[in-house]
Amino acid sequence: MYNPSAVGKKGSIFGLPYNLEESDLVFLPVHLDVTVSYGQGTSKAPDLILEESSQLDLSLLSINKPWELKMAMYDRVVVASQNEIHRGRAINIIKALEAGKEPEEDQLTFVNEYCETTHLKTEETAASFLDLGKLVGVIGGDHSSPLGLIRALAKKNEFGILQIDAHMDLRASYEGFTYSHASIMYNALKESGIKSLTQVGIRDYCEEEDALVTDSAKPIHVFFDEHIYNQYLDGVSLKEQISNIVDTLPKNVYVSFDMDGLDPSLCPKTGTPVPGGLQFNQAVYLLETVVRSGRKIIGFDVCETGADSWDANVAARIIYRLAALTGVSNGLLSFR
Repeated sequence: MYNPSAVGKKGSIFGLPYNLEESDLVFLPVHLDVTVSYGQGTSKAPDLILEESSQLDLSLLSINKPWELKMAMYDRVVVASQNEIHRGRAINIIKALEAGKEPEEDQLTFVNEYCETTHLKTEETAASFLDLGKLVGVIGGDHSSPLGLIRALAKKNEFGILQIDAHMDLRASYEGFTYSHASIMYNALKESGIKSLTQVGIRDYCEEEDALVTDSAKPIHVFFDEHIYNQYLDGVSLKEQISNIVDTLPKNVYVSFDMDGLDPSLCPKTGTPVPGGLQFNQAVYLLETVVRSGRKIIGFDVCETGADSWDANVAARIIYRLAALTGVSNGLLSFR
């Protein structure tokens, strides 16, 4: 019989003893950071998170026996060496743009085609597990990593996205990259199954994105980090504000968690850190409130974890909590 108080099994997510076949929830590691525009290394995060995850103690204050949710990690979806080859091409493109020059068109085509191939492979892999009745979460990689999973889910469900992030990620493209990390939500909103987008923690955005929020045919609800803090100083409790955030979500919810949505002290090596952001327990409270409201988390991703053991440690704990809450919302676990 499995003992959750014993030493975790090395090489297994959270040290759990489960395999893919028996698992309720499968993690897809997407080793992708081809288009990052600032800090790089997030492609290494899935391996670091796997390493750190076996060190977690598994009890949670609000959830009964979360280790009973059977979870396992799939073999690599993206081969790291291929990522590095195309990352080199992307760096040359970015350097050309920064020098005021036109990048080589064929190099840009190579990068965009590689990213599209990666998303198709992720979508196919996710769909194969969804067809078996399993829940699926993506561990990135940069924030473009979950597009394949989002597409796979949108072919089967109607849902809204809850995005925790410092950035809107609503650019039509960035630096010429169709599948830039800065374009994930622009691309996701193209899927007919996605009915709305709720963004929390935003504190870095451009005019193009601001205009899209206003003009979008689908509702986009933006809760700016600065506004949340100002309301708090004006006497509006965080509890009330989180209730207002959750009210914008439909019955089915996909959670997209960019680690730079947190205070940078919790993720200093994330790809594009920005001052401000949520504290760990504020993010947990928001996610728990979503589930306690009766909404169902149908999938999730955690992306932009820096190539650093501390960043991976924090990300592993976010992933574990998100997985457990997904289990509760799907009737596989229960609140205490």
